[in-house]
Amino acid sequence: MLAAVVIAPLAHGAGDPEAGKAQAVPCGACHGQDGASPIDPTYPVLAGQVEGYLFRQLEMIQSGERNIPLMAGQLNGKSEQDLMDLAAYYASLPDKVAQTDADDETISLAQGIYRGGILHKGVAACTSCHAPSGDGNGPAGFPDIGGQPVAYTVAQLKAYREGDRATDETYGGMMRGVASRLTDTEIEALAAYLRGLH
Repeated sequence: MLAAVVIAPLAHGAGDPEAGKAQAVPCGACHGQDGASPIDPTYPVLAGQVEGYLFRQLEMIQSGERNIPLMAGQLNGKSEQDLMDLAAYYASLPDKVAQTDADDETISLAQGIYRGGILHKGVAACTSCHAPSGDGNGPAGFPDIGGQPVAYTVAQLKAYREGDRATDETYGGMMRGVASRLTDTEIEALAAYLRGLH
């Protein structure tokens, strides 16, 4: 059973980055033509994202399972192959190297959580799934979380905590469990730390 869960993100076919590049032209209006320059800090960086994870998110947005009003209609008429191509294209782009302006105290708090978790709260180290560099784990479908805009990461962690972020039960359940144990201060510190993580 576990093998089926872990392999699920890879169960789709192969995406074509070149075909995805053509599909991605309208996406650049919000996410930047390079996929790494969102026009709003609450929008995610797509460049370098884990392909299987991004494909699943696109599927969920298209079906309405993950409700993002600004994305409503953007994926209408796209086939499964189109979504695979988009995911492959963005995965093929280089990560954007971003800087954080967090102070030393914030970095220390976040680094402790990211690398060691919070034992007394039952919060696992973020590195367990997202790797020391924040690049995620492609074969397991865990996303790249390094370099994302602070406001985006804060919003996503709070949405997980409140149960407002729709996602698949396997990964979403894990993230809801983790985020439900984090304070606003811890979430904000993690978001600032992750912004500069590569």
